[in-house]
Amino acid sequence: MSEGFNIVQFLKSAVATGASDSHLKVGHAPFIRKNGFILRTNMQPLTKDQLDRAVMEIAPTALLDDIALKTDIDFMYEIKGCSRFRVNYNRQMGNPALVIRNIPYGIPSLKDLELPEVLNDIIKYTNGIILVTGPTGSGKSTTLASLINEISMTDSKHIITIEDPVEYVFTCKKSIISQRQVEVDTASFADGIKYALRQDPDVIFIGEIRDKETMLSALKASETGHLVLSTLHTNDAVQTINRIINMFEESNRPIIRRQLADTLRATIAQKLVYSEQNKKRYPACEIMVVTPTIRDYIYKDNCDAIYELLGDNSIDDMISMNSSLAALVANNLISQEEALENSNDPNELEKIFRGVYQGTKAYYE
Repeated sequence: MSEGFNIVQFLKSAVATGASDSHLKVGHAPFIRKNGFILRTNMQPLTKDQLDRAVMEIAPTALLDDIALKTDIDFMYEIKGCSRFRVNYNRQMGNPALVIRNIPYGIPSLKDLELPEVLNDIIKYTNGIILVTGPTGSGKSTTLASLINEISMTDSKHIITIEDPVEYVFTCKKSIISQRQVEVDTASFADGIKYALRQDPDVIFIGEIRDKETMLSALKASETGHLVLSTLHTNDAVQTINRIINMFEESNRPIIRRQLADTLRATIAQKLVYSEQNKKRYPACEIMVVTPTIRDYIYKDNCDAIYELLGDNSIDDMISMNSSLAALVANNLISQEEALENSNDPNELEKIFRGVYQGTKAYYE
């Protein structure tokens, strides 16, 4: 490798620093992301030769020909005893670049992640769809890994994961866990789901629902008595429902709306809120459990009414994002200003603060 840059040593240092992501591009010193913030390292700018050599060192041999021909490729890399990494190889103005996500070996528990206890009840469903949503970097993959691990520890199931690429590696406990990678073990998400139904599954985890074909396959799997877990890049429950329905042509939307109302069990929208005082991030969650009322709202295309239900903290198992943020403030984990910066409805949150947190729950003991 060119003198001055060793990709393996760099990644080991990034993990030790607590970085979640690393960004490597020609002409710039490496950047890392820590606690949600991009930070420039004090290393020398990288050359094209250094990055080409770094790619050759960490990319699977089977992908080296693809890297010469393609512009975007995802793969996993592992440093034994350190961590696994999800690597995106891409090109920027003709030059190679890498974005590398740290995927730790250990899978944290829901308690470790400081997530609401109601999630332990949500994963007891035996069929239907549970969606974890939020922007990139909001902890969706880690939350889902924790949910899958919890199922594996407490129930005797067959869990099939379909991922692109495989991120967290699970150990079979009470459950059998089969992990399949798109384009390595199965042709596509839709194919993976189709054939999973012939593999005696109880739970199917789909790494991401990206298109209507995958969504249709997920709906079919949930309708035939399986629990389906997946992710979407949406900010709240209503956006999630609308995004799914809008994947389809208008003529098909009434049918999809009915299927979704019948199969959706819960949505978990989350974001990570940085505390300047504590120098760490805390999860804020909106949790919607599909009740008969919400099912009716989805049927009748009246999803905006769901916001009002979520805001009513007297309903069991429902948590609005604002009540979650207010609880973080009430427990002195983040400031009011930090909560307001992360709220989708800061005016409502200010009213909660003026009411001295009346009606909010202390989810974080």
